[in-house]
Amino acid sequence: MVETAPVKPAFQIEVQNGLHCPECGSTRLYKDGFRYTHHGEVQRWLCRNCGFRFSEKRKNLKTKRDNNNKRQVCVAGSNPASKNLAKAVLALTETDGRTTSGQAGAAAPNQTTQSQADVKGEILDFAWWLKKNGYSEATIRTWTSALKTLVFFGANLNEPEHVKQTLVYIKCVKGKNKGASWSEKRKRDAIMAYTAFLKKHGKTWEPPHCIIARKIPFIPLEQELDALIAGCGKKTSTFLQLLKETGMRAGEAASLKWTDIDFQNRVITLNTPEKHGNPRMFNISGKLLEMLNRLPKTSEKVFPCTLQSLKTTFTKSRTRVASKLQNPRLLKVTFHTFRHWKATTLYHQTRDPLLVKEFLGHKSLDSTLLYVQINKALFNEENDEFIVKTAQTNEEIKALLEVGFQYVCSQNGTLFFRKRK
Repeated sequence: MVETAPVKPAFQIEVQNGLHCPECGSTRLYKDGFRYTHHGEVQRWLCRNCGFRFSEKRKNLKTKRDNNNKRQVCVAGSNPASKNLAKAVLALTETDGRTTSGQAGAAAPNQTTQSQADVKGEILDFAWWLKKNGYSEATIRTWTSALKTLVFFGANLNEPEHVKQTLVYIKCVKGKNKGASWSEKRKRDAIMAYTAFLKKHGKTWEPPHCIIARKIPFIPLEQELDALIAGCGKKTSTFLQLLKETGMRAGEAASLKWTDIDFQNRVITLNTPEKHGNPRMFNISGKLLEMLNRLPKTSEKVFPCTLQSLKTTFTKSRTRVASKLQNPRLLKVTFHTFRHWKATTLYHQTRDPLLVKEFLGHKSLDSTLLYVQINKALFNEENDEFIVKTAQTNEEIKALLEVGFQYVCSQNGTLFFRKRK
């Protein structure tokens, strides 16, 4: 019987063309991101055997410095004089049982020493396991980041009780030098990430209690949003105008393709909703259509850059506009603020929560009722003007009820319905 080689993850590669670890000669390498230079991207590699990290040589780099710099990530038994051991993303436990960060308190009684490469390899394997099981890229990125933070503060992923101690410490820690304290939402993400991590290894735990209080989002004025849009560059302003008119989540707008836009009918189709939402179609204005037409069509995506780069550019522009207009309220505006503003405005115009629910793509009406509360608080007005309709057949009654009309009374076989203007 012929045995077939097992399929390896995309990030673990038996490298060809002679590329190997300069330290131990192993070809068991992980791709470890890119190093960005003025001459392009340089692939970085992590040796799975000894934990040595190095960069791939490129012939087009016009530099005399050897690219195979000895950058190490805190490997047990490695050179203690290496300066970047303390700067490694994942802090590891030392052989004497104390945490390397010196911040997370006492180590677990049965805590074992793990090398940096082993811990990072486990997290990479966990990310690949999430990918194979159909988790979204955003979830994979959030959960792996939470696990890295736990390890950085000294958590031993093999000891659930030690992870609980670390969660308590991170929640309470204050000060810039020790890292910002976690919110309840961030704590919940870490709990969910570690629960999935244990599930991958066939283990369970009793997760700590976590309650997230729902907060009222910040709703700016339309003039403030327009000022931000006008103060940004061509690409960022188009992205913001798209969020304002459609109420998309930032990730949904960033994944938009040119084939999703019908320029003739001025319609945008969203078939890749986030958070398991419903697909939607939007009618857009002529202003947004012109802004989209001015963008270069050099890629399949409308916004070929990453969402993080859009956030960085927007943050800089927001700070500049807020300082110029002397309006600190603008600093509270985020990408998701445009979605909150659109939902509140749409409900104020229609008084129809079902319409707002379908427009936002919510699965549950409970998520939409928040904007009913915001509308009452912001506008604080009671409109006594109604639209009155009559119906006699079942089809007419059904049509009126579907658009939000309420039954009032009946007379001589005619039913009367009304809805606020």
